[in-house]
Amino acid sequence: MEQVLREQLLITHAQLSLLFSAPLLMVAVTAIPGGILADKIGSKKAAGIGVILIAVGTVLRGTATDALSLLAFTFIYGTGFGLSYPNIPKLVSFWTPYEKAGTTSGLFNLGLPVGSALVLALTMPVVFTFTGTYQGVFFVWSILPIVAAIVWWTLVREPPPSAVRSQIASNSSNLNMLGRLIRNKNLWILLVLLLLNEFYMNTMIGWTPALLGEIGVQPHLAGIITSVIPWAAIPAFLLMPRLCDRLGLRKPFLWIPSIILALVAWAAMNISLPTSWLLMATIGVAVPTRFITILTVLVELMPTEYIGTASGLVFVGYAGAIAGTFITGRILDATRAFDSALLILFIISIVSVALALKLPETGYRAKSLKVKPDD
Repeated sequence: MEQVLREQLLITHAQLSLLFSAPLLMVAVTAIPGGILADKIGSKKAAGIGVILIAVGTVLRGTATDALSLLAFTFIYGTGFGLSYPNIPKLVSFWTPYEKAGTTSGLFNLGLPVGSALVLALTMPVVFTFTGTYQGVFFVWSILPIVAAIVWWTLVREPPPSAVRSQIASNSSNLNMLGRLIRNKNLWILLVLLLLNEFYMNTMIGWTPALLGEIGVQPHLAGIITSVIPWAAIPAFLLMPRLCDRLGLRKPFLWIPSIILALVAWAAMNISLPTSWLLMATIGVAVPTRFITILTVLVELMPTEYIGTASGLVFVGYAGAIAGTFITGRILDATRAFDSALLILFIISIVSVALALKLPETGYRAKSLKVKPDD
């Protein structure tokens, strides 16, 4: 709804980028307290509080009448996202065998591309056409998180009793462990990798419709082409973690996608309608592969009882979504061209290759299957 929101709210590209990325900003802000809360009261309760806030925020966005109120309600939605999402890796660590961490991470993250693909493909041609207002669009899409909140509190199980006992026993040492985690260089590498991953992903998925508009593609078709990213991510979430688990290696699933994404950013400087489909599909496979691998390495590096806090630290990397969309918005406001933004994506992809190579190999083929958080 970029064009609709800019015209009706009288905002710039940069201001629109804040509306788009505000939920991920709140993930970065609330991830650490959300992770600590999970370690204290349990993952189901912490995430359950978050999913209620998501539902409330999405409903309130349907009542927004100006940019400021829409931003405020989006912050509520984002706070819920920040409280809920970091808890899912913790639940994975409780319920999943070590050797299946990658596959399970891919399964629970499947909702991300499915949701994105549906929204991109249906919002303008179907939902907006039916409702006629951006508020109506927000009301329609608020139905899903309301259902999700009900399902979560009804069906999701608490971790096994033995895991809960370990969690309670660890509460007294949370501050000490937080200090140890902060000193862990591998966690900082994962944080920066996630930051660069979100910078790339949200820049492309947020601004590709505008990029395609520059070469004359109509908004409805531009949305459909952009939706290829999450559609392609669906098989990537299912298949790439399985391949990663089967090979018993993690690092190649970080540095190889980074090289591919660098080439995509360079090619996008001369994007055309025929090539756009292939470029979006490539992004849809490479970015989720890297994302799932980051989460898998996180689970494999950390003791189970501290994965909530560690996830909170690493998920500060969602701030990259803010940086990517905002910087691109400012570039568009100043130059009306995308080349500088795409060059930035090329550079950060090369940096991601270097960072990935510095991580320890945590797959089962590695000499050491576990790296202590203070190593």
